[in-house]
Amino acid sequence: MNFPATHEVFNQVPDLEPYVAADDPALLEGLRREGASWAEDEVRELGALAGTARAQDWGRLANEYPPVLHTHDRYGHRVDEVEFHPHWHDLMTVAVENGLHAAPWRDPRPGAHVARAAKFYVWGHTDAGHMCPISMTYAAIPALRHNAELAERYEPLLAAPHYDFGLREPSTKRGLIAGMSMTEKQGGSDVRANTTTATPNADGSYTIVGHKWFTSAPMSDLFLTLAQTEHGPSCFLLPRVLPDGTRNAIRIQRLKDKLGNKSNASSEIEYENAIGWLVGPEGRGINTIIEMVNMTRLDCVIGSAVNMRVATLRAVHHARHRKAFGALLVDQPLMRNVLSDLVVESDAATTMMMRLAGATDRAAGDEQEAALRRIALAVTKYWVCKRAPAVAAEALECLGGNGYAEESGMPRLYRESPLMSIWEGSGNVAALDALRAMARQPDTVEAFFTEVRLAEGADPRLDSAIARIGKELADLEDAEYRARRVVELMALALQGAQLVRHGHPAVAEAFCRSRLDDDWGIAMGTLPTGVDTAAILDRV
Repeated sequence: MNFPATHEVFNQVPDLEPYVAADDPALLEGLRREGASWAEDEVRELGALAGTARAQDWGRLANEYPPVLHTHDRYGHRVDEVEFHPHWHDLMTVAVENGLHAAPWRDPRPGAHVARAAKFYVWGHTDAGHMCPISMTYAAIPALRHNAELAERYEPLLAAPHYDFGLREPSTKRGLIAGMSMTEKQGGSDVRANTTTATPNADGSYTIVGHKWFTSAPMSDLFLTLAQTEHGPSCFLLPRVLPDGTRNAIRIQRLKDKLGNKSNASSEIEYENAIGWLVGPEGRGINTIIEMVNMTRLDCVIGSAVNMRVATLRAVHHARHRKAFGALLVDQPLMRNVLSDLVVESDAATTMMMRLAGATDRAAGDEQEAALRRIALAVTKYWVCKRAPAVAAEALECLGGNGYAEESGMPRLYRESPLMSIWEGSGNVAALDALRAMARQPDTVEAFFTEVRLAEGADPRLDSAIARIGKELADLEDAEYRARRVVELMALALQGAQLVRHGHPAVAEAFCRSRLDDDWGIAMGTLPTGVDTAAILDRV
């Protein structure tokens, strides 16, 4: 039956897809600058796939049909299995085959962590949830090396470019995924308050009893977890299937009903006399997991940077095709201010992200880079992850009511945006960790100032900010109370220094005038007059 047309549909924005996620100047400039130009073709190829309608649909459907927990089979046997949408497995397959989970450990050539960060970023355009087990696998390998025997057995499989889903004994699989199981109901970020216990057995294994309040990706093959021994918190490796082929006693109690990150299964679990093996010395579990935290904090920064990039990309795309009051939105001065502010924030995050990836590459053989990485990761994790929700909210508003509708994709970005500021230590934890690093490792302070002073003299507003940081750090009274203020200023100085040295001049100028010179309002879209919005918007 044909219905008469009541109106003509016009002034609607065409689909963004297909697009190339790697068409991102800040990303590609950082890739070359930080020593991974050899990976540019691979990054571009993955970025082209990420921007296809097919890959975008994988992410959408994996979130619209989230994981389902099956605690028992139809006969009443305990199975503790999580069922995923088939496209979750498509996303995981691409991520693993492209080495996002472990390539730097398998092929540690110069720039390996930078290349991996760039790939993680472009593939993150599809879906954030599946990147959680990818990130945990990446972070688990250096920690696992504290037990040479376990590393010899499992690292080749964790680093293998094969996604082999299913419940089987790890040595029989072509590739493995690792999870982490640290926090508990009573402690949260205070993992020293954990009550899970580990009792040594005669064969060298330990019996683990207790609970974990947050265990993401409970379908992983191996888990690193914390438990108390007589010497204090210690780190253990627990496989889901034991070497003899029997199921380990890891019980999934329920899946979390979360704000966002819907495609990923986050769970509460119980260890009912589960079996694990010690990783690192007894009582040194916190030190062991710090290595994992540093790796996953880098991925928190990457995740927030890509969230900002996608939100900005969609906002600018909308504005270039939507008319209001007789002109395209992108040609209207106030909208240009808003969009340019979004681009500046996104470029600053991406540029700093690539610098951190470069420091990760060089940290093993360069004390300056290792010290910088220690302080800059904490500082940047605090600030960049805080900025993502503001960018997501403003970008959504650029689409008006269309942006508030689920089919625009903007609500998913908005719900996802707070997660990275919570994961691996929320804002206060990250800010206080920056203070702790400076107090315990004074060389981190020297490394910070060495880095930002490389840009000294290029912009007077940046120079002034660096001087203010020196004054703030010289006064230790009420240091904890002022931690956020100090760390925010440090993060802005780091970003400003990178942009002044390496960024587009228009972006660097807008950043320093707004973020470092107090010529900026509280909301996005309050850049000062005279900013080169045309050059800035050409970045998208």
